[in-house]
Amino acid sequence: MKDMLVRLLNLPDCSEEAHKLLKKENIHFRKAIAPEKHLVCTWVLEQFGEYWKSEVEVAFSRQPVSCWIAQRENEILGFACYESTARNFFGPTGTLESERGKGIGKILLIKSLMSLREMGYAYAIIGGVGPAEFYTKAVGAKLIEGSEISLYQHLLRKS
Repeated sequence: MKDMLVRLLNLPDCSEEAHKLLKKENIHFRKAIAPEKHLVCTWVLEQFGEYWKSEVEVAFSRQPVSCWIAQRENEILGFACYESTARNFFGPTGTLESERGKGIGKILLIKSLMSLREMGYAYAIIGGVGPAEFYTKAVGAKLIEGSEISLYQHLLRKS
């Protein structure tokens, strides 16, 4: 999987999409806070596995927390982290399978990238992407040639 580069200076505005989801589906987007760490990390573990849980734990070690969540009442629908595995990196991110296709992932992506822009970055890296077309369409991300070998190449794995 390759990395992608996204320009942060002209990100699309997602406020109208977020407002529509709030009104129609009662979905709220916000940064997670420290007292929720155990809940968010357990949810990520159950939905996406141990590696992503580890990255989310790092996001919760930052101040402010570098993890956005989407929720409906007391249910987590999706999450997106930034600066977890490396500086200026977006990810991991995921949406509950039953909630995909509504735009939740796109809003979480844009809000996270806006957070990186607020930190002073002009560009961000989306590490080890799966759905490259999604990132290209959502925020104009471009594949980084030669990035097949990434910081994940020597990742320890269970035997």
